[in-house]
Amino acid sequence: MTPQHLHDVLVIGSGAAGLSLALMLPESVRIAVLSKDGLEEGSTSSAQGGIAAVTDAGDSFETHTEDTLRVGSGLCHRDVVEHTVAHGPDVIDWLVSLGMIFDREDGELHLTREGGHSRRRVVHVADATGKSLSARLADAAQRAANIELFEQRVAIDLMTKRKLGLTPDGCIGAYALNRDSGRVESFQAKFVVLATGGASKVYLYTTNPDVSTGDGIAMAWRAGCRVANMEFNQFHPTCLYHPHAKNFLISEAVRGEGGRLLLESGERFMTRFDAREELAPRDVGARALDHQINRSGADCVYLDISEKPPEFIEKHFPNIRAGCLALGIDITREPIPVVPAAHYTCGGVMVDLEGRTDLDRLYAIGETSFTGLHGANRLASNSLLECLVFGRDAARDISNRLDEARDPPAAPSWDESQVTDSDEDVVISHNWDELRRFMWDYVGIVRTNKRLARAAHRVDLLKREIFEFYSNYKVSNDLLELRNLTVVADLIIRSAIARKESRGLHYTLDYPDPHDQPFDTVLSPVDDAEGFLVEPVPLRA
Repeated sequence: MTPQHLHDVLVIGSGAAGLSLALMLPESVRIAVLSKDGLEEGSTSSAQGGIAAVTDAGDSFETHTEDTLRVGSGLCHRDVVEHTVAHGPDVIDWLVSLGMIFDREDGELHLTREGGHSRRRVVHVADATGKSLSARLADAAQRAANIELFEQRVAIDLMTKRKLGLTPDGCIGAYALNRDSGRVESFQAKFVVLATGGASKVYLYTTNPDVSTGDGIAMAWRAGCRVANMEFNQFHPTCLYHPHAKNFLISEAVRGEGGRLLLESGERFMTRFDAREELAPRDVGARALDHQINRSGADCVYLDISEKPPEFIEKHFPNIRAGCLALGIDITREPIPVVPAAHYTCGGVMVDLEGRTDLDRLYAIGETSFTGLHGANRLASNSLLECLVFGRDAARDISNRLDEARDPPAAPSWDESQVTDSDEDVVISHNWDELRRFMWDYVGIVRTNKRLARAAHRVDLLKREIFEFYSNYKVSNDLLELRNLTVVADLIIRSAIARKESRGLHYTLDYPDPHDQPFDTVLSPVDDAEGFLVEPVPLRA
């Protein structure tokens, strides 16, 4: 018998988006939060930079909005940008009320500057803002009597009324694998929220933690939700290059505080690519590093902040310094070897300003969602801002709808009667490696028609192989992640093929110029042989 759980709201994901929503719901609401690993093991805890918000008298909502629109290369939805920026100070105040202590100088918030920003506006906690934020939210959630936390739970698929033969359709819960017991559990709720983060583990080299496998995007797609702009994958320019380093990001704030990008010879090179030099947006920076590395045949370039006093570096970047020092790199004396790496998924599940998806009573927030905020390239430190603002908005909308909602109809137990334990785990390992390698080689920083066609062919073969595997063997963590990554890879490839221009993070040698009319790439699931419909949607005014 499948273990069953019933709550008012099911939140899948325990990062900034999921936990902020849970904490902003009324205390009378019974909430379940599923965490794929430990409560603080997601992308939020690894975020170094900070939260972009207008808190200085010399800044303005208009300036933050224009910076976001400019970096987004004409694809940001202005109404969403204005809404998000306007509520930045509110969510900062809310975090302070929870006890979060941001860095200050002379009693005022210390603001740093990152690529694409025309002002200092990033509030932070040294170079470990995400870690502090994650710990603060987790502590508050653990103390909340109405929030039940379930760690080591990997969501498998959403439960919908349609699957039970009921109309109208709507989301009623999810099945999840308990990684400790190996059993599948049933979680049902009046409302379900996807806050599972992004999908950068689809690439061979990434700054993301292992849990970032696009689970929420894949589950929503299989449940019938549209996704948009999946071709826009942000590559962070500066990931530490070292054989013993894994996912170690060198914050953009290092460049914001004077760090310089250098060739092995010590020569600066960003002046050749952008007038903003080291503070150019991430799409420009990533392509510049990729070009220099490929042109020279070098393994990496270097980021140097050693001209700053050691005490300055220790104060502003203690964690980066400690992490590098553990690998034998003293950033107060020598440059840091860096390379670009996949970092952020700008597309995702389509939602409105309340976080509602196409499926009734299913919400998506944070990196899982496509709100229209980021456009073709995310402005640095707007990601945590989006998590908090849309977590708040979705919480308010759910609160307003709770009285009208009934308990969901009972769903059937998970059926494993027709499957067996796998004796071919090596296939999963091999396919996982193959997928991430061809995505890096063919759908990376620079793309071509030929590379994308090769990737489309490879992913089609993988989809068939994984479907057969999933249909015949019991689910495991690795199989579920591979299944979801393959769906996400397919969505990225199809979206990239459909965009016959270069814009923001999508750069193709076959179409180097942008179209005059900006458009979103919207993919809709349909019941035919192809399984999807690609629809270019002109950007609304």
